[in-house]
Amino acid sequence: MTKILEVRTTPLIAPIPRPVKTASGVIDRFPVVLIDVVTDAGVVGRAYSQVYLPELLRALDESVQALGRLVAGRDLAPRDLHEFLLKRLRLWGVKGTLTAAMGGLDMALWDAWAKVRGEPLYAALGAAPRACKAYFSVGMYDANTVHEVAEECVARNFAGLKIKLGLPTIADDLAVVRAARKILGDRALMVDYNQSLSPAEAMARCRALDGEGLTWIEEPVLADDYATCAALTEAIATPIQIGENFHGPDDMRAALAARAMDLVMPDAQFIRGVTGWLEAAALARMAGMGISSHTFVEASTHLLCAAPTADWLEHMDVAGGLLAEPFPQVDGRFMPPDRPGIGMEWDEEKVARYRVE
Repeated sequence: MTKILEVRTTPLIAPIPRPVKTASGVIDRFPVVLIDVVTDAGVVGRAYSQVYLPELLRALDESVQALGRLVAGRDLAPRDLHEFLLKRLRLWGVKGTLTAAMGGLDMALWDAWAKVRGEPLYAALGAAPRACKAYFSVGMYDANTVHEVAEECVARNFAGLKIKLGLPTIADDLAVVRAARKILGDRALMVDYNQSLSPAEAMARCRALDGEGLTWIEEPVLADDYATCAALTEAIATPIQIGENFHGPDDMRAALAARAMDLVMPDAQFIRGVTGWLEAAALARMAGMGISSHTFVEASTHLLCAAPTADWLEHMDVAGGLLAEPFPQVDGRFMPPDRPGIGMEWDEEKVARYRVE
């Protein structure tokens, strides 16, 4: 059995193609922790975790390191290690930064496991490769500037565009949606409020957006306000999408029980990595619900192949500027690469440039 020798981390501030404006502020660069799982088989498993605030980067890095010390010396068996960590952390709980650390580490462990087998991750999970339809995910724009990203979406042949909403008035939100639609034609258009609305305001704005042909309205209220999400799901014809803030499959199970959404989009790190995603995909299948990804483009191309109700791949390029070989886009879709594991190798020159000591 392959053994884990050590887990190495590299904290850095990754460049992104354009700033992402949200209701909570602007992200102009992405704080990420690169994770390398070193094994005695000469294989290194690679993944990353991300955090939106540079001030929290050190906490995330140290959390990954702490979990790495817990698994060092153990057999490379991702499911067993997942259960070991959940049991070991039971008294403290697995939420917040610790969830992100565990999810990133889990992805790196599965990457190493698939590499030892000499298989792409999708094949190691028993799935066939699938071209994932992708949407271009951007920040907040008004009616006068949204044409910039809508035109880029069309030029790059993405199947859809997602924009952030939460402008000062309902009329402003409607104006930007209609301006984007004029350029997109019959391409999909999604909107994301990033949890910024009160329940009453969410009902008013979602009702105003009904009939605009949106593919979904995402996170209009606080992510764990399942009661309001359920009321919106019942009242609004446009699908309600939540899930990126599920901290593990149990949160998704609770949201399903509350009938809090029409569609679901777990985040690969917050759902607790590949292991948690597989459980989430099974829940989505039992519910007959479309499942989409949230960021983590590289791992998600594999994970969607292993999801029976796979829907959309979100393309927000967080780590593309750090990779030696980017994941190619063909006709608006992304195919997982036919190389062992997830298929990521770091560009060491870029890593050294953006590293944070």
